[in-house]
Amino acid sequence: MIKEKFEIQVGNKPLKIEITDWAIQAGGSCLVTYGETVVIATATMSQKSMDGFDFFPLSVDYEEKFYAAGKILGSRFMKRESRPSDEAILTSRMIDRAVRPLFPKDFKKEVQIIVTCLSFDGENDTDIPSMIAASFALAVSNIPWNGPLAAIKIGKIGDNFVFNPTYKEREESSFELTLSAIENNGDALVNMIEMGAKEASEDDVLKAYEAAKETLLQIINFQKEIVKKIGKEKMEFHPQVELDIKNDIEEFLGNKLDDAITNASAGEKNLATAETLREELTKFIKEKYPKEGKEKQVLPFFEKEMERIIIRNIMEKNQRPDGRKPEEIRNLMGEVAVLPRTHGSGVFHRGMTKVLSILTLGGPGDQQLLDGMEIEGKKRFMHHYNFPPFSTGETGFMRGPKRREIGHGHLAEKALLPMLPDITEFPYTIRIVSEALSSNGSTSMASTCAATLALMDAGVPIKSPVAGISIGLAKDEASGRYKVLTDIQGPEDHFGHMDFKVAGTKNGITAIQMDIKIDGINYDIIKEALEKAKDARMKILDIIRNTIAEPRKNLSQYAPKIFSFQINPSKIGEVVGPKGSVINKLIEEFDVTIDIEDSGLVFITGQDQVMVDACANRIKGIAKEVEVGEIYQGTVRKIMDFGAFVDILPGQSGLVHISKFVPNQIKSVKDVVKEGETIPVKVVGIDELGRINLSAIDAGFKPKK
Repeated sequence: MIKEKFEIQVGNKPLKIEITDWAIQAGGSCLVTYGETVVIATATMSQKSMDGFDFFPLSVDYEEKFYAAGKILGSRFMKRESRPSDEAILTSRMIDRAVRPLFPKDFKKEVQIIVTCLSFDGENDTDIPSMIAASFALAVSNIPWNGPLAAIKIGKIGDNFVFNPTYKEREESSFELTLSAIENNGDALVNMIEMGAKEASEDDVLKAYEAAKETLLQIINFQKEIVKKIGKEKMEFHPQVELDIKNDIEEFLGNKLDDAITNASAGEKNLATAETLREELTKFIKEKYPKEGKEKQVLPFFEKEMERIIIRNIMEKNQRPDGRKPEEIRNLMGEVAVLPRTHGSGVFHRGMTKVLSILTLGGPGDQQLLDGMEIEGKKRFMHHYNFPPFSTGETGFMRGPKRREIGHGHLAEKALLPMLPDITEFPYTIRIVSEALSSNGSTSMASTCAATLALMDAGVPIKSPVAGISIGLAKDEASGRYKVLTDIQGPEDHFGHMDFKVAGTKNGITAIQMDIKIDGINYDIIKEALEKAKDARMKILDIIRNTIAEPRKNLSQYAPKIFSFQINPSKIGEVVGPKGSVINKLIEEFDVTIDIEDSGLVFITGQDQVMVDACANRIKGIAKEVEVGEIYQGTVRKIMDFGAFVDILPGQSGLVHISKFVPNQIKSVKDVVKEGETIPVKVVGIDELGRINLSAIDAGFKPKK
């Protein structure tokens, strides 16, 4: 039963949080309703501590249920939900990125957050209610967590910002910006950003954040007031390394680790000495305490020390791990047409990060069908990202795509989508696969650049090239001082405090994704990160243009040929024929695929241009609108006592009455024509039933007999 209800106005509708006795064994739970979209969130903590891990074992699962939208989906043989959709995985990742930085550092107890959509109204997206529900479930639980947080989606229609726009409003919006934030001294500090845009300006992003601040703070304070009334007491957490081990570690290391990092040679992957030192330290502790398993404490302590030294060097000495200046980008290079039989290919190099993108063109029939809880329809552009273990010099299992690969693939897809030509201009289905061949920081943004090269190499007439870069942050929490870093590489990504990815064109931003490892960042950091990202983006776009100046004028000889044209929708049935007899015969005869939309838009796809054109002419003939006064060379199909039926177009015939063959009267049609003979005929009338009346006399017919 519902025990308590709380409500606040967000955008133009109420956001409701309800406390129930449903999930009473979870650490914390709630129902959140927005419109008629309802989600339930639970947060649960294991009592077992996962010591020795160099990461926090948090899992976040957003669950779509078909019943929420009143649907029964799946194949004929499988009707229950199975693996999560890409959309569900992306929502899970977004929640994770928002809540993860607010857990205590060094906290190692396993925590699981499950958000389930119970009702979906088709108007209000589930992601914002899900993030707020996850926040509240954590806030009222006994789990140590520095929340609550607020989340909001911002659109821009004309000059106006719209909070939590509906699906219809999002279609009209020039961008879609999702923010999560925490409160700090009365300010809303952002800790997660997700954005897709049609070349938005940096100023647009900052103004949207400023416009949303008050609402973000209201949502946070709303949760805080409820937590004061009903929240559980938080479990105490005091991270520490046993004193005897700490002394042993510090005595063993001395200044060795500092020297290994500070005096490392310039260049990437230059911290091998530090890694060797960790292995030696682990061996030392294991030999000293052979039966106690205390070597598990080495990794978290060692990682913390590496972070302290790397951040200190950046802050105090302006010294990045690989020797670059804060705004310096690694060496850039692009390649195109690297594979002989693919429709387009490109390789983008940024230091040791190297990504190969391969593009394949297909017909409209190759579009992906979407049939999920939230989304139904077709998808003509797909970007898939792969991250094999060899890209980091490691071994590992080769299974299906992980959450990270789905997330990175979607980010590049979001960045490129606004620049693709309209389907009427370029009717191809486009699939790009980006292979991370070598990874040392931000392969997702390298994928965006490599995919742009592949698009241009394939001859896809994109509106403008797209490039992306990742901006990092080193911050001294005690003093508040910070430095923004352009083009972060491995150690800066692992030990730094921010990964702020920005992709766009010369005209503006098309995608942003940001996650952090500190509580939140303010307006000034966001502004500087956007400025640094823009400067870097312009330099990368120069490299892309120097590699290939514009999309190729011609498609690959191996790409399918597509011809599209419009017919009257009323003629679709004639083109298809009874039980598909006409269209199937055309497909077999011309070795093509034919796709016809309800609007009458026809797409013919094949490998042979001559066959594609011939098929198009045949269909145009079937669908041609016959007009009174037109003259055709028709074929006599059947002779009757009262006249003859003459085929004037494929699938279309008319009647020449016996009196309309010659000026003088004849006893039989067979006296002037025979079946199979080609004769000129003129359309003299079309009755209300669509029957065509023809005349041979008016077309100048002269019998051969």
